[in-house]
Amino acid sequence: MNCSSKKLTANYYLSVDEIPSKVWSYFNAYKNIYFKKSFLKSIEDNHKNLEFFYVVLLDEAENPKCFGTIQIVDFYFETVKNDLEWFAKRVKEFGQKLKLFPKKKSLKILICGNTFVSGEHGILIAEHCDKKQTIKELAKAILNYVNTIDQLQIDAFLIKDFSNESLSITNKLRDYNYHPFSVEPNMVLHLDENWHSFEDYLQALKTKFRVKAKKAIKLSENLTVKIATNDTIEALLPEMEKLYLKVAKNASFNLSDFNLNTYKDLMNHIDNNYQIRAYYVEGKMVGFMSGLINQKNLDAHFVGIDYTVNKQFAIYQRMLYDYIKIAIENNLTTLNFGRTASEIKSSVGAIPQDLTMYLRHKKSITNKLVKLLLTKVQPTPFRQNFPFKKIPQ
Repeated sequence: MNCSSKKLTANYYLSVDEIPSKVWSYFNAYKNIYFKKSFLKSIEDNHKNLEFFYVVLLDEAENPKCFGTIQIVDFYFETVKNDLEWFAKRVKEFGQKLKLFPKKKSLKILICGNTFVSGEHGILIAEHCDKKQTIKELAKAILNYVNTIDQLQIDAFLIKDFSNESLSITNKLRDYNYHPFSVEPNMVLHLDENWHSFEDYLQALKTKFRVKAKKAIKLSENLTVKIATNDTIEALLPEMEKLYLKVAKNASFNLSDFNLNTYKDLMNHIDNNYQIRAYYVEGKMVGFMSGLINQKNLDAHFVGIDYTVNKQFAIYQRMLYDYIKIAIENNLTTLNFGRTASEIKSSVGAIPQDLTMYLRHKKSITNKLVKLLLTKVQPTPFRQNFPFKKIPQ
């Protein structure tokens, strides 16, 4: 079946509740939790500070051929807190002199993708479609919508995150004046099919890294670990929120803060696929980790850490090893650790997966300045560790 069409047919919805059941039944065949109504509704209901809408492209038979999730966020240059901070500041000052950027106001950025999760979790294209043509049609549909809704006042468009394998398709976005750039890579651990226990994982490590792991596990022995449930999650949230903000404050780049109340909905709707563990020292919560089992993958989500005791009790390292235990116990093939802390994640066996984003400013002159800015955006270098005796099979 060819789903190309002479004219662009797109439907737009302001809430997941408005999307017809036909769309959900059609795309649920992908069995990807990130595109299930319950997941998207949890994100939507708990982030009232964001604007949401959803795009569904239809083929000539009026069957869904593409589904895109959209969030609109307020972005401030001040949220860039890494070695690009000085550059972002200069671009902002220069742009304001030319009246390209608003003074003392945020930039309204439309994001096609998932604001809170790394990876290709924002666009679904039907298998029988020409993906290169469809991605261009989606970009056109998004622009058409923005141009017809005056109150949106979008400054820039961001479409995220694509692996290298998808670039032959997504580079078609250049035809719509989108500029590709890379930020921190997603750190991925491929689990060996012969790992049936955490001990098997430890034995696969080189001596140096196995000693390091056992030392961290020893330091973390005084941690009490509680697995969150539907019944206990609400009581945990206040302390988790404090710890999450400590980590978010240190992040070099945040599009928007995550509302931890989302966890209550996710745990109710996704059953045992959502994992949350809280870590205590003498009754005080000093850390938490969260993650989602999606098909054969475990995706690490947000963590919270009390940095004042992190080194003493090896809290973060213990979390990394607990993620690995969960993945092994559930017979998964891939553990996506996400961005940040790349070096320590590589020390437990993760390797970088490059992810590309595409950015376009609504104004053509400003878009050229954006292109200059993005040439300066490069992932932070880190030392890649190779802890295994042999590459996992």
